[in-house]
This record gives sequence, C-alpha cells and structure tokens, in this order.
Amino acid sequence: MWREKIQNLNKSLNQEKEIYYQLKGKLDTLNNEKIKLNEKMEILDKKELTLLETRRLLQSVSEYARNQSKQQIEYIVTNCLQYIFNSNIEFKIELNEKANRNEADFYVITPLDNGQNVVTRPEVSRGGGVVDIVSLALRIALLEAHNPKINGPLILDEPAKHVSDDFIINVAEFLKQVSNMFKRQIIMVTHNTHLLESADKKYKVELIDNVSTVTPLT
Repeated sequence: MWREKIQNLNKSLNQEKEIYYQLKGKLDTLNNEKIKLNEKMEILDKKELTLLETRRLLQSVSEYARNQSKQQIEYIVTNCLQYIFNSNIEFKIELNEKANRNEADFYVITPLDNGQNVVTRPEVSRGGGVVDIVSLALRIALLEAHNPKINGPLILDEPAKHVSDDFIINVAEFLKQVSNMFKRQIIMVTHNTHLLESADKKYKVELIDNVSTVTPLT
C-alpha cells in the first residue's frame, strides 16, 4: 500500500516536473523574444531621433538657409540611395507651414517602368533596408549641412543592419567614399563581415568574465 502511494507520488512529481520544464521553456522563449523586440525598438528609436533632428534643423533656420539645407540633404541622401541600391530612387523633403510653424515630411520616390512614381515614407519603403540607408545618409547630411560645421569622427553602431547581402558591399564602398570626400574618420561597431573587411583598422571586442578584451585583427 505504501509502495503504491510512493509510486503515485513519484508519478505526480514527474508530471509536475514535466509541466514545469515546459512552462520554463515557454518563458525562456518569450524572454528571448522580448530581448530581440527591445533591441529592434532601440534601433528604431535611434532612426526616429535622426529624422527628428533633421526636421528640427529645417524648422529652425531661415527660409533661404532652409531651402539650401533641404537641397543639400536631398542630394546627399538621394546619391547614397542610388549608389547602394543601383536604382533611380530619390529622396525628397516636403516643407509645409502648419499652425504658424514649418514642418518637414520625408519621402522616397521609386520610378516604375510605366513612367509613374511610387511615393512612400522611408520607414515603409522596401522594408528595413531603405530606412537604414536613409538614416545613415541623414546623419552624414546633418553633419555636413550644420552651420557652424561639426568636426570630428562619424560614429556608427551597426549601420545598414537590415540591408541584404546583395547591397551591403555597396554600403562598405560608400562609407569609404564618404570618409575620403568629407575628410572624416569613421568609427564603426559591426558584426557584418563585409563592413568589417572594408576597415583600415579592425579590433575584436569580447566580454570575458565580465571584462572587455580588445584584440587587434589583421
């Protein structure tokens, strides 16, 4: 009798353990998804901040300076998009006056074979790759359009993260040309092999026993 009770208790315990491990597995999966979503939110927040900074620049300057800045930003972002995606895609800024204040809206224009254009906002154009490049180009344009000019390096954290392998080599070449054209050093954090190989100097950073170890790469 006692043996049977013990067997039943062990059986119940094993069943509870199985349920526990199943629920723990689901919880671990949800926590991993939460971490990935938080990382995506941080990336989107950074890109949104770049767009807001561009809008503030265009809102705060005089009409003449605003138009000059608008043309310069459009030129740099359009050239960046066309170089990387090998297409006639264009970047346009639309300035409007609303409630006695100037506002700027951003659009990506993609020409079709039938002569018509598809006009979309960067965040919904061709997925994440386009908004990555628009955000990157806007950072460069803001630095070059700012008066007085902002000197110093361009610091990038995982640029072009959503750009496909078909175009990432173009991103690497574009960044080299930006560095040479504007005489500006680029410091970049990346896990992308193509971007890594384009660097003049490379370092590998590892976290070992809660200590960051930096190793030069050849």
